[in-house]
Amino acid sequence: MKRLMQLRYIGKFSNREFNRELMILVIPIALQNLISATVISVDIIMLGMISQSAMAAVSLAGQITFTLTLFYMGMSTGASILTSQYWGKKDTPAIQRIFSMGCIFSFGVSFLFFMSSFLVPEALMHLFTNDPELIQYGSRFLQFNSFSYLVMGLSQMYLSVIRSMENAKLSAWISSICLILNILFNALCIFVLFPYQPELAISAVALATVLARLIELACCFIYSLRKRNVRLRLPVWDGIQRNLLKDYLKYMLPVQGNYIVWGGALTATAAIIGHVNSDMVAANSIASVVKNLAVVLCGGIAAGGSVLIGKYLGQGEIDKAKLAGKSMCLYAFIFGILAGCAILLTKPLVYNLVSLNPMARSYLDGMLYISAYYCIAKSFNSTTIAGIFPAGGDSKFGLWCDTVVMWFVILPLSYLCAFVWQVSPIVLYLVISLDEIIKLPIAFIRYRQFKWLNNLTRNFV
Repeated sequence: MKRLMQLRYIGKFSNREFNRELMILVIPIALQNLISATVISVDIIMLGMISQSAMAAVSLAGQITFTLTLFYMGMSTGASILTSQYWGKKDTPAIQRIFSMGCIFSFGVSFLFFMSSFLVPEALMHLFTNDPELIQYGSRFLQFNSFSYLVMGLSQMYLSVIRSMENAKLSAWISSICLILNILFNALCIFVLFPYQPELAISAVALATVLARLIELACCFIYSLRKRNVRLRLPVWDGIQRNLLKDYLKYMLPVQGNYIVWGGALTATAAIIGHVNSDMVAANSIASVVKNLAVVLCGGIAAGGSVLIGKYLGQGEIDKAKLAGKSMCLYAFIFGILAGCAILLTKPLVYNLVSLNPMARSYLDGMLYISAYYCIAKSFNSTTIAGIFPAGGDSKFGLWCDTVVMWFVILPLSYLCAFVWQVSPIVLYLVISLDEIIKLPIAFIRYRQFKWLNNLTRNFV
């Protein structure tokens, strides 16, 4: 009886506290995600106003940046898993050590992407298309944009760590300022400096991205000097660092593998689409942008909720973490439905903003209908697989799930549909979009097993 009364009290208190803390985190994170997605959207839309080929080329070249971002997401998520739990224990020195390790891994991967994009951009573009004009435009964009990779890794790791310390406002503030500057720089390049020269406009847009990323890193560095709780510096290698490195690799590598498997499959599907025809590439570019904008709040729920679940687990409050997970799942379904409705309501606006030929426009119409349903499953899966499960150390499930679904179901079916059965582009897009529908019941069953309720922290004192 006493236990039952205690659980009821925890439930009432935790729900009120969790909702308040969640909104404090979700709103800045969602705003940051919205502006980030908007930058990509505005780039594509603005380039689409001067050339459909320029728009399609930058969209395909963006797959390289997307792949690099997957590495950032894996490494920063690994750091966030531990950071949020040690933040629950108020162990700031351990967080500093985790952050320093994450920066080393992040910069190493960034350098490899920089070298490949700068030296062999044509070879990378050949992975996505055979169209000579798209390869020419995309290679030019990649070569100039590659310099942004050298600074992105450090800033993204820093922003992720401070967000895991419940400082989402600062993370959103820094990112938002720099992303808005990026939009302004790009508008200047496209409409003022090179309005009728697509090739020069593409180069200028890439350099504008580099400048915006430099400003972002400078803001992070200045703030770290002022606050001094987490700073950009090399780790001290001792017994504590070795234990933290083991923990970091234990939880980061499965998450990283999950992002690579999932993102690699998305890149492969983009390559399949790129080899169908340029009209489908253009329509898919716009559909992807609309989907990303629609689910920004869902991403905020996943990211903000995972920070709080990690904090509760680090504090040893298992019941509060369990109730928080239940609330997140409910919110995921609600906001997934709202995201789908938003896509359908904004269709007329999308058609007015972009200039597509009749065939590409017909493809886009079907893609947006499919995307509306896709968002519901996407919202729940991202909240559980990318939010709740890793927060409690259950990071291997996502790797297993995406490997089976994406590589053994979706990709073989997509290849057969595109090159063997030669189905219509809309049917192909439907097949490509089945992954989240298949994962939905699997993720729900895993959630109900509660294997994600784990305290991962160590006592170093």
